[in-house]
Amino acid sequence: MKSSVNLYVYNELEMGIVVRQSIKGSIMTYIGAFIGFVTTFFVLTKYFTTEEVGLTRVLVDAALLLSGLAQLGTTSSAVRFYPYFKDAGNRDHGFFGWTVVVPFFGFVIFTILFFVFKDWVVTEFSKKSPLFVDYLYFVVPLSFFLLYISVFETNSNLLMRIVVPRFIREVGIRLMVLVVYLLYAFGAISLTMMVMLVCVSYFMAALLNVIYLFSLEKVSFKIDKDYVSKPLRRDFLLYTLFLVTAALAGKITPMLNTFFITGKMGLAFTGVYTIALYLADMVEMPYRSLGAISRPQISQLMKDNDIGGADALSKKVSVHQFLIGSVVFFVIWINIDFFFSLLQNGDEYATGKWVFFILALARLLDSSFMVGGTVLSYSKYYHMWLVFTLLLTTIAVLFNIRFIPIWGMEGAAFASLLAYVVFYVLELGYVKWRIGAIPLSSKHFFILVLIAALFVTDALTRHYVSPWIVGVFGNRLLGSFVDALARTALWCTLIGITVYKSNISVEVNDVIDKFFRRKTR
Repeated sequence: MKSSVNLYVYNELEMGIVVRQSIKGSIMTYIGAFIGFVTTFFVLTKYFTTEEVGLTRVLVDAALLLSGLAQLGTTSSAVRFYPYFKDAGNRDHGFFGWTVVVPFFGFVIFTILFFVFKDWVVTEFSKKSPLFVDYLYFVVPLSFFLLYISVFETNSNLLMRIVVPRFIREVGIRLMVLVVYLLYAFGAISLTMMVMLVCVSYFMAALLNVIYLFSLEKVSFKIDKDYVSKPLRRDFLLYTLFLVTAALAGKITPMLNTFFITGKMGLAFTGVYTIALYLADMVEMPYRSLGAISRPQISQLMKDNDIGGADALSKKVSVHQFLIGSVVFFVIWINIDFFFSLLQNGDEYATGKWVFFILALARLLDSSFMVGGTVLSYSKYYHMWLVFTLLLTTIAVLFNIRFIPIWGMEGAAFASLLAYVVFYVLELGYVKWRIGAIPLSSKHFFILVLIAALFVTDALTRHYVSPWIVGVFGNRLLGSFVDALARTALWCTLIGITVYKSNISVEVNDVIDKFFRRKTR
């Protein structure tokens, strides 16, 4: 284990890189989220039927599932083994080439399996969701493009360059898809052409990613076969085989609800669920940058057996995600009624209000403590990750079967939340016991108390003060807008002051200080 002095240097330097890159990446993510908000709330809900909204979600989820399996664990194994190949002078001994070739074979294998099980999929979905069956074949090209978007992004993450790939995924794809949706909304293209152009949008994203990678002049397709020793090759193959099995479970779990609702309730319910899920996904968005930039760091720390550094980094990543995710959750919830009032067919989508609340809790829990699983997967106990992942999938399936017939969409959301609670209690307990690292800290409790107190305070404010504000303006829409804006500004200011004064995050305080110093120049 490294000395306390070295750990201090690590925290100051490495965490600074993590925070700076993740902040830039998060900015890209939330710009994309705004585009997605406009697309979802002002295009999809206005011009698309609920079945068509459901189709846009289930096609992407199915493609994500296929691409996730086809990776053969490449994105995770790349992060784990990159420190062994890292060599700027020799362009990492062709490590990039391996990350391109291995997933291609995975894609071929799982595409064959896709066609083997096609008839079963058609049988399961044809009654409640025939529209999905009509466009089932588009899952294959879409999954191919998603596969290599992930591969190219992972290579950029390893080079500590996440901003441009994040911009391409979060902003570029959403802008292209928005244009496609508008063309369909105004009758310029057919539904089939719309789906085709969505696939083209993902192809363009993959192409832009690989162009950016080569512009860095640090990667090469040329594989240095002689560099890979037999022990390293054996470890890589065993780890990859393990990850294929883990991916089979891990990639299915987040999408179970969509498939269960589509198959058991129909695409119309999937459409309503999609809107709630979109809002809930915003809660975990900060971790997309935090996780991407911290995983290579954790991999290096575990390779160096620096448990203290891994523990410190996992706590910092988890606290930052829990803080930002909680604030995003809170801001959306206090404004959710106003959001739905702006929508075409808002009453129909408002039925997913409590679905959002439950899913947001699940997303907050998962994204805040996912870093504990990262530590486990890069340790010598990585095989236990498979055990916990299989457990998560099993209980998620059982909970979906149990709760959907009782509570419908809310039951599906509750199944996810309960599955994650069980999963993280067991997984984090094991990581603490066997490795000695755990992302949980007293700062989580402070943030929890702060946000919970604000939830209660805002509920009282909306009950006693908001009706008066709306009444003052006479116009209900204008009054509701002013009320939502005032409460959001007030609570966010209070959160900012409290977080700054309590010094929960040195890194966040430094960012705030630098911002105000620039303003005063």
